[in-house]
Amino acid sequence: MAKEDKKDGAAEAPKKSKKLLMIIVLAVVLLGGGGAGAWFMFFKGEPAQAKEPVKGTVVAIENPLTINLADGHYLKMGFALQMTEEAGEEEVDTSEALNLAIDQYTGMAIGELETEKGRESAKTELLEKVEKAYNVEDKHLVMGIYFTSFVTQ
Repeated sequence: MAKEDKKDGAAEAPKKSKKLLMIIVLAVVLLGGGGAGAWFMFFKGEPAQAKEPVKGTVVAIENPLTINLADGHYLKMGFALQMTEEAGEEEVDTSEALNLAIDQYTGMAIGELETEKGRESAKTELLEKVEKAYNVEDKHLVMGIYFTSFVTQ
């Protein structure tokens, strides 16, 4: 009988060791995955943020625009473009900015432009269009618009 007990004990030992080995392997995998996840979340460097453009020259539009608004009103507007340092010192053709301004404001209701909120909203839309038009080959050339005159009637 002693031999039979040994056989039963020997047969159970490999089963237990396989289960124990599986538990250890699973624990190592889970801890390793958790550690890697924590490293990526907490210790990995911050993602590269787009650097802020640096102000360059200001290009003034020489002559104010007269733009027809809705219901027989008009807008006389002058503005300047704030260029970035990336734009350099080269002369900038402002024709496209003038065209975009005319398209933006033509036909607008005077009531939209009489409030600060309305003016800022229209200016923001114009700036987005101008930035898109003047950003070439991944260069950010225009970063702002300044009104030099703004008269409605």
